[in-house]
Amino acid sequence: TLLPRSIRTRRINMSSAMSATRVFAAAPANATKLGARKAVSSGKPYVAGKSVTRARRSVVSNAASSAPDLDINTKIFEKELVDVAGEGEYIVRGGRHLFEKLPEALAGINTIGVIGWGSQAPAQGQNFRDSLKEAGMDVKVCVGLRPSSKSNDEARECGFTEEDGTLGETFDIIAKSDLVMLLISDAAQAKMYPRILAAMKPGSTLGLSHGFLLGVMQSDGETFREDINVVLVAPKGMGPSVRRLYEQGKDVGGSGINASFAVHQDATGNATDIALGWSIAIGSPFTFATTLESEYRSDIFGERGILLGGVHGIVESLYRRYTKQGMTPTDAFKNTVECITGPITKTISTKGIKAVYEMVPDKKEFMKAYAASYMPCKDILYECYEEVESKNEIRSVVMACERFDTFPMGKVGTSSMWAVGETVRAERVEEDIPVNSFTAGVYCACMMAQIDTLREKGHSYSEVCNESVIEAVDSLNPYMHAKGLAFMVDNCSYTARLGSRKWAPRFDYNLEQQAYVAVDTDAKADPELEQKFLNNPAHIAIANCCALRPSVDISVKFGVGSARDVTDEKFKMGDKATADAK
Repeated sequence: TLLPRSIRTRRINMSSAMSATRVFAAAPANATKLGARKAVSSGKPYVAGKSVTRARRSVVSNAASSAPDLDINTKIFEKELVDVAGEGEYIVRGGRHLFEKLPEALAGINTIGVIGWGSQAPAQGQNFRDSLKEAGMDVKVCVGLRPSSKSNDEARECGFTEEDGTLGETFDIIAKSDLVMLLISDAAQAKMYPRILAAMKPGSTLGLSHGFLLGVMQSDGETFREDINVVLVAPKGMGPSVRRLYEQGKDVGGSGINASFAVHQDATGNATDIALGWSIAIGSPFTFATTLESEYRSDIFGERGILLGGVHGIVESLYRRYTKQGMTPTDAFKNTVECITGPITKTISTKGIKAVYEMVPDKKEFMKAYAASYMPCKDILYECYEEVESKNEIRSVVMACERFDTFPMGKVGTSSMWAVGETVRAERVEEDIPVNSFTAGVYCACMMAQIDTLREKGHSYSEVCNESVIEAVDSLNPYMHAKGLAFMVDNCSYTARLGSRKWAPRFDYNLEQQAYVAVDTDAKADPELEQKFLNNPAHIAIANCCALRPSVDISVKFGVGSARDVTDEKFKMGDKATADAK
């Protein structure tokens, strides 16, 4: 049953869209397109509550707010009701001051097993261990890997060892863990989940950071064991960002990566607080509710769109266009990659997408590029979403990983523009990076097309903004800014890396063959696109999400347990992707 709203609930007043008031975005009006969202996050049937009313300073006075689609049934942490444009949603704030509540939230959990050592495992494992220590808890965080895995050496360097029992064989760790954080590759999960589920203790908790496994099991006609909890905590950023911002947060409060969470199955009655304790322990400043199905749809789709594949296709197509128009390779790189990862990213991160339009030197050029690029991008994005929704994209990932022995993942960032980028980065003066109006229009068109697609498919604004905006500008783009495309893409999961490689050429093709041709031939653009962009209600949610960004800019860090150099011969390009550890 739903908790009474008077219990552990604090209502937040929201001011104007650009006020940087620390509130969060809310659920969509058309959420019925995702029927699974009409359930509380404990997995119980949703019961509509009465609308709540509150004064919204500078926006709408006494606007009616719909009840949230997803409740957060916490007995320990404080949930907050926030709303945007009359739509309600619950969030839970994090922070180191809440570590004192971890013993209660994690009651009965004595051993936490971190299974795998890919993008997320080093970050979440180290963050969890550090937080438990700070909370004065003797809960043991253990890493489970194959004995032959080269990742054992990295885990040892991060302080997990056989001697103290914090490093062991995969299934030995699973069998003794009360919380199993399954952070192996998606392909490995698809292959090994029957054995993994069978090895878990009754009453233990299966923790996922991606809903991919649910999609696989649905395709297989399988369900989770009824005697275990199944929860999700999904940081909205790649692992190295999760670790780095957590480290920075030790000195600057509020640093961290937002996370979504879901309770798919609650066998013990306290699965919600276990999941929220996990989210807070790894440094999430804000946690919002979702479902496993909604998460994997938005996540797999998002990384193929503006987060990775979309931005890759954009910069490759624009670089060729600008060099053909007479720009030097250096200037072309500055006006594409540097422009996006520098001033555009910073502006969106702190002020929102609309602020990019307001800052460009030529608004007519921006809108020309925006109007020409929006539909070609949205065409691809709709196809991509429906491929994920139908589970075709999930099957594609599994099959691609099974081919790795014959066809390892090809390298990215090898075209001539990326060699130019090395020189540009070495000589970079941040203040001199140009703001190219055309580049800005194309990039914002793709980002807004992704936002609109997710909204039209029924996703909440919190999920939309995190998967389309915050993850791009606060987690991923800074890595491309630091060391190029491959460094951003290949520090992500296998699923993300494969998706980026598959869909980036589609964006490149549609932009060059449709959008830029329309611009060059002065084709008539949809006159409503400009007004739809300027008046899109998403700007309210985005602006408020920007108020929730990390309190510091991420300082990219290299090395073991953090971001890894993709030129290192040890860097995995697909070998053993279906093994039990990356």
